[in-house]
Amino acid sequence: MIDLYTWTTPNGRKIHIMLEEVGLEYSTHPIDIRKGDQFEREFLKISPNNRIPAIVDHDGPDGAPYSLFESGAILMYLAEKTGRLMPKAPAKRYRVIEWLMFQMANVGPMLGQAHHFRAYAPDPIDYAIDRYTNEAGRLYHVLDKRLGEHEYLAGEYSIADIATYPWLQSYERQGQDINEFANLKRWFDTIEARPAVRRGNKVMTDIPKSPMDERAREVMFGATQYQRR
Repeated sequence: MIDLYTWTTPNGRKIHIMLEEVGLEYSTHPIDIRKGDQFEREFLKISPNNRIPAIVDHDGPDGAPYSLFESGAILMYLAEKTGRLMPKAPAKRYRVIEWLMFQMANVGPMLGQAHHFRAYAPDPIDYAIDRYTNEAGRLYHVLDKRLGEHEYLAGEYSIADIATYPWLQSYERQGQDINEFANLKRWFDTIEARPAVRRGNKVMTDIPKSPMDERAREVMFGATQYQRR
């Protein structure tokens, strides 16, 4: 059994989808990041950076419970645990890792900033909006070119695709139109149609969500007092 500590964000959905794809038994523990659950001491024991997702595998590498945070690390761990969605042959394995790192270092941070400054910043900052919207567009072009040459990011469906797909679900809030990227749209639709992806997307559907009010903004976007709990 795996305990999954998560919320309805792209990084959370990565792990929902992965667990559905590999068929491991898991229990979902919602961490309401608008309320500040991510700063609770018990959660910080397994995720010291106060970010979701995190897991506790009760059948860890040595047969004992094993905790892990950071979505990319969790995807690699689950792939190696099950022998799925990351090849063992070095050339193919490192191609998966390459595109996984592309998501972790570029797609997530840059698209996240575009989303933030376009949708959540209390005051519009034109420079920030333009900078991150343009960078999001550049990354969409990189992905579209790659997917014009390969069916999936690393050639075969892998954790690189699982990591990247959820970040594109909010393309409109990033100032992009996925329909303008034919190869990317083909890939996106193919992944979205997978039964395990559909199940993963539904994991948190019925979870009540706190309102996005001023307190939620304070908690989510830099309220350092919560970090001293």
